[in-house]
Amino acid sequence: LFIDTTLSGEIGTKKKVKRLLSFQRYFHASRLLRGIVPQASLYLLDEDYLGQARHMLSKVGMWDFDIFLFDRLTNGNSLVTLLCHLFNVHGLIHHFQLDMVTLHRFLVMVQEDYHSQNPYHNAVHAADVTQAMHCYLREPKLANFLTPSDIMLGLLAAAAHDVDHPGVNQPFLIKTKHHLASLYQNVSVLENHHWRSTIGMLRESRLLAHLPKEVTQDIEQQLGSLILATDINRQNEFLIRLKSHLDNQDLRLEDAQDRHFMLQIALKCADICNPCRLWDLSKQWSERVCEEFYRQGDLEQKFELEISPLCNQQKDTIPSIQIGFMTYIVEPLFERWAQFTGDTPLSENMLNHLRRNKAKWRSLLHKQHSSSRSNDHSGQVTGSQEQTLNEEETP
Repeated sequence: LFIDTTLSGEIGTKKKVKRLLSFQRYFHASRLLRGIVPQASLYLLDEDYLGQARHMLSKVGMWDFDIFLFDRLTNGNSLVTLLCHLFNVHGLIHHFQLDMVTLHRFLVMVQEDYHSQNPYHNAVHAADVTQAMHCYLREPKLANFLTPSDIMLGLLAAAAHDVDHPGVNQPFLIKTKHHLASLYQNVSVLENHHWRSTIGMLRESRLLAHLPKEVTQDIEQQLGSLILATDINRQNEFLIRLKSHLDNQDLRLEDAQDRHFMLQIALKCADICNPCRLWDLSKQWSERVCEEFYRQGDLEQKFELEISPLCNQQKDTIPSIQIGFMTYIVEPLFERWAQFTGDTPLSENMLNHLRRNKAKWRSLLHKQHSSSRSNDHSGQVTGSQEQTLNEEETP
C-alpha cells in the first residue's frame, strides 16, 4: 500500500509539473502574440520546438503526416499544438473571438484527460483523428459548403471523441457492472462518457462563455451527436443511410442537417482510418490496438471472466484481426466515402493504402501459418468473427 501511495503521489507530481511546464512554454510564446492582428500567423510553439515541428505543421494537410514523429517533436503535446494551429488556419480564433489563453487551457485539459498508459486510446490517437478530420474537411465536395461552426465542431469532436477512455470496451464495462454502464443504461456507454466529459471541460474552461447561451447549447448538442456517431455498433445504421443518400443523389449540403450527417461520416472515417495510412504508420496503430485488447484479455483472465472476442493473445493474431476489420468495417465505409467525394486524389490514395496493407497482413498471416505448429487460425473471417468485429472498434 505504501509503495502504491508513493507511486501515485509521484505520478500526480509529475503531471502537475508537466502541466506547469506546458503553461510556461505557452506564456513564453504568448508574449509574442499580444497585439497581433487575427489574420497574422500565430506560432504557439516555443523556440525549442519551432524547427521540425513547424515544418511538419506546414504540411498538416498531407495524408502521409507522421503523428508519432510530431508527438515526439512537441514533447508529447501533439494534440494541443495541432489544435491551436488548426484553429488558427481555419480562422476560428478570429471568427469566434476566442481567447488564446482560454483555448490553450481547454486543450491542455482535453489532452491530459486521455490516459497516456493506453497503448491505443490516448491523446496521440486523438491527434491522429484530428489531422485526418482536417484532411477530410478540405475535400472540395464538403469544403465548399462548410461554415465556421461546422469546422469547429468537426475539429473539437475529433480531438475529444475518446477522452478519458479507460482502455477497455463497452462489453467489459457492462459485465463488470461499471458505474458508467449503469449511468448510460448499457447504451453507447463510452461515447456518452466522452461527450459528457468534453462538455464538462468546455464549461469549466469557459472557452465559449462569451457566446449566446442558445449557441453554446447547440454546440454541446451537436458535439454529442458527432461523438455518439463513433459507436461502432451503429456502423450499419450510418452505412445504410449513406448508401441511400448516394444512390438517390439527394444530399443537399446547403442544408445544415445534411452537412451534419456528412460530418458524422467524416468523423467515423477519421476514427478508423489507420488501415488507410502508410504501412509503417498503419502497422504501429494495429499493434497498439491489439496490445490494448490483449491487456483487457489478461484482466479478464485474472478476474476469471470470459475472455472477450479479439482479446485472447493465444488465439487472436494481429493479422487475422486486421484482415477482418478491414474487410467488414473499413472497406465498406471508405468505398462509400470515395463515392461521396468523387474519387479525389485523397480518397484514391486511402483506398490504395488500404488494399496494399490488407495484402501485407494476408502475407504475414500466411507466414504465421507456415511456421505455426498448428493450423487453428485461418485467413478467412468466420460469421461469428464478423459479428464480433461489428461490436469492436479496431483500427
